[in-house]
Amino acid sequence: MNQAVLKALAPKGVLRVGLNLSNFLLVSGKTADGAFTGISPDIGQCIADELGVPCRLVPFDSPGALTDAADQDLWDIGNIAVEPERAQSIDFSAPYTLIEANYLVWADAKFASNADVDATGVSIAAYGRSAYDLWLTDNLNNAEMVRSSSIGQSHEDFKNGKADVLASLKPKLLEEVAASDLYRIIEPPFTAIKQAVGVRKGNKEALIFINDLIAKLLKDGFVAAALKKHGVSEKLGIPAID
Repeated sequence: MNQAVLKALAPKGVLRVGLNLSNFLLVSGKTADGAFTGISPDIGQCIADELGVPCRLVPFDSPGALTDAADQDLWDIGNIAVEPERAQSIDFSAPYTLIEANYLVWADAKFASNADVDATGVSIAAYGRSAYDLWLTDNLNNAEMVRSSSIGQSHEDFKNGKADVLASLKPKLLEEVAASDLYRIIEPPFTAIKQAVGVRKGNKEALIFINDLIAKLLKDGFVAAALKKHGVSEKLGIPAID
């Protein structure tokens, strides 16, 4: 093991893996003794195993909280979505999985395309500081954002008429459509969110190490098997392997 990589990623002799608990697709359950399970914990464990150190999962209630802790020495790697604003304080690996994000509208709404949504007077409910909220903030020109403190609250805000459109993760939107014919999803997705491993800025060797490991896990089928194991293989995409 490269000692510079080991020192950069596990300076305390244990790999502290920051988890975003609000992403129910990546942290999808708990064991009987309360340990978090899902593709993100699995990736963290693989990195720890490769380093030859124990893995400690560090939970955060939101991606914003995980990002804010980047300079507080609370985690060594953070499993979080790639986003330009976050890249100001975090360096990101290549993605290990993808999540599509779409708009949900009322079945009889006038919106037919993503472009229709970005209009003056249109309001969009979204989970504040989520990757797709940050993407919309950077890319919308006319619509107004209505931000909520959780993904569930953003769905309720839309249903209660606080916004004209809901922006959310496609798997969550599919649940809404399956439960009621009052809604429909606009296709195609307005963005695909890249879920990756974040490290503190400036650790080039550590990032190369993680990228090489992620490429291996994608190529040998580990990621595909993990998605299937956790019951999310139909909800998450697998990045193309170079």
